[in-house]
This record gives sequence, structure tokens and C-alpha cells, in this order.
Amino acid sequence: MRVVIGSDHGGYHLKENIKGFLAELGIQCRDLGTHSQDPVDYPDYGRPVAEVVARGDYDLGILVCGTGIGMSIVANKVPGIRAALCHDVFSARVTREHNDSNVLCLGGRVLGSELARTIVKTWLEAEFTGGRHARRVNKILAMEKEYGRSLTGLNKE
Repeated sequence: MRVVIGSDHGGYHLKENIKGFLAELGIQCRDLGTHSQDPVDYPDYGRPVAEVVARGDYDLGILVCGTGIGMSIVANKVPGIRAALCHDVFSARVTREHNDSNVLCLGGRVLGSELARTIVKTWLEAEFTGGRHARRVNKILAMEKEYGRSLTGLNKE
């Protein structure tokens, strides 16, 4: 399993903790930054992680910012990404089983390290169940293709 990870300054400490946890699990990961607590803009780190997962260079990605919300928004702008913001174990399991999520987003200012580790482990171990869920994921993929061709017909009213 190939995992890529990234964070902004608000998620830096939790990202570092998760990297250590992944190493304990025997999972190598590539860290795309940030590499300090110095203030940075989360899109500058969320986008590259999402892009390498979307290209297939990595199987899964983990993004951490203060709340996880910003990273989730950024990652979901990249076609092929199904990023899930999870602050509990149930959501982490179900988002892999039902949504085939490929990027996990966490809040460094929301989660303690032990809960975050449990969420990460649960998410990594869960598998997409397919079936009726595959039909739904395929509808999301079709939407991405449609929006990629044209935004005509969308009302901004």
C-alpha cells in the first residue's frame, strides 16, 4: 500500500504523529509537507496530495489541517478524488466501504492522537464493498466527467 500525506501548519503535529503510526504499521508514506509549524496555505499542500492519488502514483492519501474541512474541500476539487472528513471511527469505516474514499481528511485541532490513530487504522483496513455502492460511486465519476466538459446549464441564481 502506497500512502501520501500532507498538512498545513494547523495539522502539522498530528501529521507527524500519524507518520510515526504508519511506520509502526509497516506502511511507508511520502510526506509532501508542510515541514514546520510556520503558517502556510492549506491548498498548497492539499492539492499535490490529491493529484498524486488521482494519478495513481499513490493508493491513498491523508490530509490534516486545523479542522480537516479546508483540506476536504481542496481535495474534492481534484477529479477522481473522494475525500472524506472523519472525526469518528464509524465514518472512517463506512466512507471506505460505501464511498470508496481515497483521501482521509482529519482535524489536527479537533482530534487527539489516539483517536486519530484509530481512525486512520480503521480507514486503511476497510475495503470498498461494491454492489449498490459501486453504482453510486460511478454516478459521482460520471458527474466529474460531465463537469469537466462543460458547466453550461448550471444556474448561479
